Amino acid sequence: MKRILALAACVLLFARPAADACTNVIVTKGASADGSCMVTYAADSHQLYGELYFRPAANHPLGAMLDIYDWDSGYYRGKIAQVPHTYQTVGNMNEHQLIIMETTFGGRPNLENKDGIMDYGSLIYVTLQRARTAREAIRVMDQLVQTYGYCSEGETFSIADKNECWIFEIVGKGEQKGAVWVAVRIPDGMISAHANQSRIHHFPLNDPENCLYTPDVISFAREKGFFTGSDAEFSFCDAYCPADWSGLRGCEARVWSAFRLLGGANFDADKYLDFAWGENPTNKMPLYIRPEGKVSVKALADVMRDHYEGTPFDFSEDVGAGVSRLPYRWRPMSFELDGKEYMFERSIATQQTGFWYLGQARGWLPDVVGGLLWFGVDDAATSALTPIYTNITAVPECFREGNGSMLEYSPTSAFWLFNRVAQYAYLFYDRVQPEVRACIDQYENENLELVKVYDERALRMVQNGNEAQAKRMLTEWCRHRSQYLFDQWTGLSNYLLVKFMDGNVKRQNEDGSFQDNGSGKPIPASPQHPKFRERWLRGVVKDHGAVMEIKK
Repeated sequence: MKRILALAACVLLFARPAADACTNVIVTKGASADGSCMVTYAADSHQLYGELYFRPAANHPLGAMLDIYDWDSGYYRGKIAQVPHTYQTVGNMNEHQLIIMETTFGGRPNLENKDGIMDYGSLIYVTLQRARTAREAIRVMDQLVQTYGYCSEGETFSIADKNECWIFEIVGKGEQKGAVWVAVRIPDGMISAHANQSRIHHFPLNDPENCLYTPDVISFAREKGFFTGSDAEFSFCDAYCPADWSGLRGCEARVWSAFRLLGGANFDADKYLDFAWGENPTNKMPLYIRPEGKVSVKALADVMRDHYEGTPFDFSEDVGAGVSRLPYRWRPMSFELDGKEYMFERSIATQQTGFWYLGQARGWLPDVVGGLLWFGVDDAATSALTPIYTNITAVPECFREGNGSMLEYSPTSAFWLFNRVAQYAYLFYDRVQPEVRACIDQYENENLELVKVYDERALRMVQNGNEAQAKRMLTEWCRHRSQYLFDQWTGLSNYLLVKFMDGNVKRQNEDGSFQDNGSGKPIPASPQHPKFRERWLRGVVKDHGAVMEIKK
C-alpha cells in the first residue's frame, strides 16, 4: 500500500481530542541507568499555561472540606472531605517521591458522569497530597471516584514510586456514580508508554501483586453490551475504548515511536508498523517492552523531542513542511478537500505543550533528596528541562503560578520566553533549531553533573540531622539554576533575532562574534542566503511557475 508521508486520507474523522493530547513514557528502576523509576509527561493543550504547581504540606482540622475545581476549565465541581494531613506536592510529584502523570483516551462518550465531582486533574493532585506509594495512590483514587463520582473521560495514569511503576486506566459509569478501572504493574526492567489511547488489553484476574481492578470491570461491560465473551477473553481497551483509525494513527503511533527509540533490537518496529499506521488494530503492541540498554535521564528526555524522524511518519520533508523542513502543522489537525478527509501527523513533540516533566523517584536516597522533577515549559523540542527537587520550600519565580497567564504576557515568565524562542525556530526551523538544540543539550548535561554534587551535599546535611538546611540549600540551588536558564534563553532570544533577522544568516567569526564588513562600523558582512530545498521549490513552481519563470 502506498505510504503518504505527512498526510493520510482517513476513513474516520479524527474524533479523539488530539489537539490537547499528551504523551507519557514509563521507565522502571531496573530499566533505568541510575536505578530510578522515571515517568515523562507532556501536558499538551492550546489553553494550558506553563507554570509549576506547588502545595506545601499542611494539617487540617477535623471536619474540614476541600473545594474541587475542574483542572481543565476551572469550573467549581463540589466539596470533598479533607484529610488530617496533606503532603507537599511540586508539579506532579510529592515529597515522598510519588509520581502521577496522565493521558486522556476518551473512550465511550456515554460513560462520562457530568454530576461527578472528581475530574482527572483533581484526582491527580488530591491523590498526590494523600498517598505515599503507587499502590496507596491506586486505593485513594478508587476511594475518591467511588465516593464522589468521576466526571472526566477515559484516562490512563502513570503512577510510580521509589520501587514500582503502574499503568492505571479508568472510565466512568455514565449515570451511575463511580468508575471501573484496571491497574497493571510494569515488570521491573521494562518500559512502557501511553498516548491518548487505552493500552491495557488482556490482564491477569488472579494476580493482585501485579494487577488490580474493580470487581465489576467485566460485568459492567457485559451490562452495557460492550463485551459478551468469557472473563478470560476480556480486553479493557477493546471494551471501553475500541481503537479506530485515529486512535492508532494519532495516538498509538507515538507509543510505537517511543518504543522504537528506546527498544532498539528488542522491539520489532516493522512488525507493528501496520498497527501504528492504523491498518491492523488486531496487531496490538505489547503493553511494555525491554529497552535495548539502560535508559538515561537524557535519553528519556530526548524521546519527548521526537518528530518521527527517519520513519514513514516523518513529515518534515513534504511540501507542508515549507522552506525550512518544519515538523509541525498548525491546527486544525484534519481537513476535508475534494470529498476526502485528511489528517496531519501528531508526533510526541508538539507546539501546544504547556509544560512537561521528567520525574525521577530515586529510592536509594532519602525523600528530602531523592524526589527530582525535571521541569520544562512549552514545546519539548525547543525547551530545556531544569532540575527541581520535590522538597524545596518555594518555586522559582520564572515558573511561579500567577506569573503571567495565557492571556497576560509576563517579562519574568519562562513560558513566554521559551515561546518567543520557539517562534523563531518555527520561522526558520532547519537553521534555528540546531542552535537551540545545542543550548538545550549543554544546559541539561551541565545539570546532570551538578545534580550529583548537590545530591551529595544535601545527603550529608540530612545525615547530620540538618534536614531543614538541606531543603533551604536545594531550594536556593533550584532557584539559581532556573534563573540561570532564564538568563541563558534571554541571551539566546536576542542572539537568534540578530543572526536570523529578515531571513538572512549573518556570518560569524570562530569565537562566535558576528563579522563586520571591515569598515570599522557595525555593518555586517554580506549575509548568507542558504539555498531553498528542491522539493519545496518544485511545489512552488508547480503552483505558480508560469508567472515566476524568467524570460530570456
